[in-house]
Amino acid sequence: MSDVARPGPIRGRRLLLVSTNYAPELTGIGPYATQLAEHWAASGARVRALTGMPHYPSWRLEESYRGVWRTVEIRGGVGVHRRRHYVPPRQTALKRAAFEASILATGLIAPPPGRPDVVISQMPSLAGGVIGARLARHHRVPYLPVVQDLMGAAAAQSGIRGGGRAAAVAAAAERYALRGAALVGVIHESFVPGVRALGVDPGRIRLVPNWTHVQGPTADRAATRTRLGWPEGVPVVLHSGNMGLKQGLEVLVEAARLAPAVRVVLMGDGNQRDALRARAEGLANVEFLEPAGAEEFTDVLAAADVLAVTQRASVLDMSVPSKLTSYFTSGRPVVASVADEGGTADEVRRSGAGVLVAPEDPAALLEAVQKFAADPAAADALGAEGPRYVARHLSQEAGLARFDDLLAEVLRDGQDSGRR
Repeated sequence: MSDVARPGPIRGRRLLLVSTNYAPELTGIGPYATQLAEHWAASGARVRALTGMPHYPSWRLEESYRGVWRTVEIRGGVGVHRRRHYVPPRQTALKRAAFEASILATGLIAPPPGRPDVVISQMPSLAGGVIGARLARHHRVPYLPVVQDLMGAAAAQSGIRGGGRAAAVAAAAERYALRGAALVGVIHESFVPGVRALGVDPGRIRLVPNWTHVQGPTADRAATRTRLGWPEGVPVVLHSGNMGLKQGLEVLVEAARLAPAVRVVLMGDGNQRDALRARAEGLANVEFLEPAGAEEFTDVLAAADVLAVTQRASVLDMSVPSKLTSYFTSGRPVVASVADEGGTADEVRRSGAGVLVAPEDPAALLEAVQKFAADPAAADALGAEGPRYVARHLSQEAGLARFDDLLAEVLRDGQDSGRR
């Protein structure tokens, strides 16, 4: 049954989605916010999105939006209301606070017009969570936040300058955003203890995992490697996505230093890209690529021999990288240099498509890569588990259906409380 034909409680509803990130951003939570809003619009809801100006993962304002303070676009049947905000080129606690404060100010001063039936927000943006809670309270409608990252934990764990002081402030904002919610969605069960610690009744927490928002590879793998200049016989380790502090990508640069015969490719952008370039100066086997376009993204992933996900050792329960869903789709084995007790490690183990190594340990990461290079058949077999895991658990249809159920529960509970 198509979205347009699907009956249900969503049709005709007025939905407001608050998400700092949105299309045309291609990585992070932007694609999830966009696909969710457009899915609900196709299902017959009247959807508005309150969002910022495109800036992620480069942390630079997209050229076409420079000088724009407010704009309304129609994308996929969704009214997208953008508000200008500060974009810090480097991450410190003070600059992150200014970023959040600017989003909060413009979002509250100039929200989209009209009264929604429910407000949904995508968090990790603290400001987005607070805006959603305030607007829902103002209109006296249910509020549904979805926790993609825990920013209080992020401030404490990610290594951002001044993060220790910021953690308490971030946790207070998260507590405000979550405690009055009708229901709280979390994308991974590892977030549940943190959400409970913020005062949320466990009976109001629902698991809504992210889905794979990209299509599988279609190009010839050898042809893609040739186009990218990656010779056969040279193991290629690829990291795709944000180059931030919490990723701890120095481990890949140092692994490249230990093994000149291994090619390390960092594809993407972020506020640590320049620092990583400086660290890799003189290493001929480290390559930086701009983010691949949507039409070739998984082809590039599939052309690598190994896909790397890295995190600082201190990162435990604050984040599960969205890149994993794309990695699994590509069919290549994953090496996860992450804390064994974190949510990222849980997801890699569950998929069966990768191996875990100690975080911030270049030698351990390199050893795993070299084992894959020595046994390509074993690497291919492990990588093949990724698409199978996607088909079982991470399909877009299944992911959107979980959100439909969550939204329907919120709307039903709102109606029931209104009748009492």
